[in-house]
Amino acid sequence: MSAYEFVLFEKQDQVAIVSLNRPERRNALNEKVNRELVTALEEAAADEDVRAVVLRGAGDSFCAGADLAVFQPLPTAEQVYDGIWGQYLPMIQAITMMPKPVIAAVNGVAAGAGASLALACDLRVLAHDAALLLAFSNIGLVPDAGATWFLTRQVGYSRSFEIAAEGEKVTAERCLELGLANKVVPADNLQEISLAWAFKLAKRPTRALAMTKKALQHAQVHDLPTTIDYEARLQGQAVGSADFQEGLVAFADKRRPEFKGR
Repeated sequence: MSAYEFVLFEKQDQVAIVSLNRPERRNALNEKVNRELVTALEEAAADEDVRAVVLRGAGDSFCAGADLAVFQPLPTAEQVYDGIWGQYLPMIQAITMMPKPVIAAVNGVAAGAGASLALACDLRVLAHDAALLLAFSNIGLVPDAGATWFLTRQVGYSRSFEIAAEGEKVTAERCLELGLANKVVPADNLQEISLAWAFKLAKRPTRALAMTKKALQHAQVHDLPTTIDYEARLQGQAVGSADFQEGLVAFADKRRPEFKGR
């Protein structure tokens, strides 16, 4: 297991808990934090014992987004591009390409690129006093780290523009209404409920869930015939899995299947 300075990595049963651990800066992102987060997520992806992941923030916030110290001195356009492409893309893809379910347990505020981190996850559990905040326009910037991609696909163009243009907090309850949150829970129970959900998913057929994740992502950017073709190819892989065989036997035996993620 790797040693980290700004990320905590722990395992409970078959669940990896990856925590941004820079609470004095509200878990703001910088080059080292981003790099460590990618490494931790890759560690979770490679660990065969891990079958679900919870992403959280230490302290009273999920993630405040980019540490504004990176803008001192003011970077060039090329440096900004290199930072977003070179650091944010690997970070977001480490979540979206994770072959396991990823749950964001959002406490406090998920702002800027921190909101993108939460939106990149497969599922989001928000504390009742949590909020998403696309604060970019408040300082004359454009949403980044995939925020525009995730938002438009989850709430549509007009809602996305409203959220981005106004730069105001989207409360947990509003997130639930819009479909940006799967669950809103009491703040004191956020970690317990998020972990319980992860434990439940870890008992599911992990390989099939990984392919389901790929199929849903593929469907967002392809037409129906292409999507059905892709589903058929994935299904061909799924029928050869040990979990499918277990599912068939358990169904015939009228018992609960015991999936192994293989």
